[in-house]
Amino acid sequence: MGLFGFNTKEEEAAPSFKKVRPVALQTENVAKELLRVSESYGIKVNNLDFTLLEVQTFVRTNSSKGEADYEEVGYEYFDDLDLEKTFLNPNFQIKQVYEVEIFSKDETHDPFKDFHLAVGANATKCKVYLTIKEGSKISYRPGLERDLETLIDKAKVRAGILIHLFDPMLDEVISKLAAHIRIEEEVVYEEAQTLLIAQSYEPVPTLDDRLIIHFEKKPKVDVNGIDRVDYAARGFIQSVKKGELLFEYIKAQEGKPGRNCRGEFIKPKEPVVANAPTFSVDATIEVNDTPLKTEYRAADNGYIAFENNVYSIKTDVDITEISFKTTGSISSGLDSDVSISVKESDSLKDAIGSGMSVEVSEINIEGNVGSNAKVSALKANIGGQTHKTSLIQADQLKINVHKGKAIGKEISITRLEHGEVEGDVVRITQAVGGVIHAKEIYIENCGSYVKATASKKIEISKLHGEENVFTIDPLLKSEKGFNEHEDQIKQLEIDIRDLTREIETYTKIIKKNTPAFNEVKKRLMHYKANGIKMPESFVTKFKQFQKTAEHLNKMKTDYEQKTAQLTMLTTRTASFQDNIFDARIINRDRWIGHNEIKIQMVEPPILLSHAPHDGCIDQVFGLVELPDGTYAIRTVKE
Repeated sequence: MGLFGFNTKEEEAAPSFKKVRPVALQTENVAKELLRVSESYGIKVNNLDFTLLEVQTFVRTNSSKGEADYEEVGYEYFDDLDLEKTFLNPNFQIKQVYEVEIFSKDETHDPFKDFHLAVGANATKCKVYLTIKEGSKISYRPGLERDLETLIDKAKVRAGILIHLFDPMLDEVISKLAAHIRIEEEVVYEEAQTLLIAQSYEPVPTLDDRLIIHFEKKPKVDVNGIDRVDYAARGFIQSVKKGELLFEYIKAQEGKPGRNCRGEFIKPKEPVVANAPTFSVDATIEVNDTPLKTEYRAADNGYIAFENNVYSIKTDVDITEISFKTTGSISSGLDSDVSISVKESDSLKDAIGSGMSVEVSEINIEGNVGSNAKVSALKANIGGQTHKTSLIQADQLKINVHKGKAIGKEISITRLEHGEVEGDVVRITQAVGGVIHAKEIYIENCGSYVKATASKKIEISKLHGEENVFTIDPLLKSEKGFNEHEDQIKQLEIDIRDLTREIETYTKIIKKNTPAFNEVKKRLMHYKANGIKMPESFVTKFKQFQKTAEHLNKMKTDYEQKTAQLTMLTTRTASFQDNIFDARIINRDRWIGHNEIKIQMVEPPILLSHAPHDGCIDQVFGLVELPDGTYAIRTVKE
């Protein structure tokens, strides 16, 4: 059976051999009576039809009259009532009784046999819709509006929807449908069409209380395109930012009643209060209470702490170790103001365990950093040693023994053991192998196999080893930018060359056509002054000349802008070459064994090399230009 008792196509196709003699009766439930008649005759209910003979509407208000009997009213009864107040009164009741005549359906003379419609409603049945099904076909005939109204009323009655109530829009819906059919004469609905035909009083649902904890977020990792919980990052600390919403308590809200298009009163359920906060907060968490909800926001940066049933925001954390077993990885953010102190100092243990990741504003590690561990901070101090597969990143970084990779701005290392270092200014007390890249490098005691590359300065206090390579490369921190500038310069040179040619061409055109333009302009002014209609050809020529002049001015502006940009970039590129003459490699000690000094030039791109001989006492080396225009590494003034 279709929606609200409407027949499906299969049922429509089923033949009916039994005829039902017309049966007249009164009922509140037409669908129930149709079913009863169909069962008594042993036929399908969709083979029955009915005529709506009369509609009676009854109302009662038990609390006001103190009686259970309904009173019949006409539709004018509702004209002088406050409808919202009446229908939302829980004691008000309404029903309709229908007098119908039921008989066998005869589609032979049914003008609506190809017009398939259905009446449906939303979940509360407070909105009722008419759906004209896809493929429906209907032709215009006199009295169509009245017949459509009858057809829709029967569908509503069959669905248990009260008629002539809650449907002030129905007349307009029917009128538009009939008007469209009248204009087209025959309409085929290629797509289903849904129209609102009744609307009553939708209830406001009751809301139970809820407590939302916003800061609890399980970290995810991407595994083959699937988000999985990262159990290595279990959220040992939950970092928060100032003003961040931490908790949100949604207060219970009692709903509002409604009444649906069947006339049924809809009473809201009682709200359930089961999640009211049982904790308290201190001054580090701001509380904003409103009638609908209570918000708890962080008053400052830090992390959430919970002690003695009190939530607060703190910045300092003291822990023994960071490992998979104890804390998991910690990520509070570089700008969180969270400072961690890791106390484990046993040289045989890791303070930062294998594979752990830590990101905080400041960290002090008394012990070692394990394999594949990653530490990121604004300021970091490592009292032990770093594993060769570890990565340490901090603007200000101090490391006792470094074997892994360190990246920062100001970096101080007590002992470098074949580790990697990238920074702005790097200071090393003792270097035993390793790779260093920085703007400035200072090594107090340099052993062997150190590769140090700087853009400004390398200074060695004492040289104890050999097979070291000290390189000056002005593009060390700017290679990407330099290459980008080089590409830009080439493109700008091409653009300026093309613009120069176009400007020359358009300048000649303007110069050649200026006399003719002035003559056209003079004539147009004459025509305008005397009220004579200007010839279209003159106007076209005038506009063409104007556009040519505007285009020339635009090209000149582009030329000036691109020329200025080229000058700026070439000056900036030249500065790399100028800076290289100020760079210095300094050895305050005697040169021993085989060590090499290198300088990478920018233009021309030549790598120069020099190996001070064993026992050499020359201390300061730099790039000089020789009288023949070539370049060399020589002893220079500091």
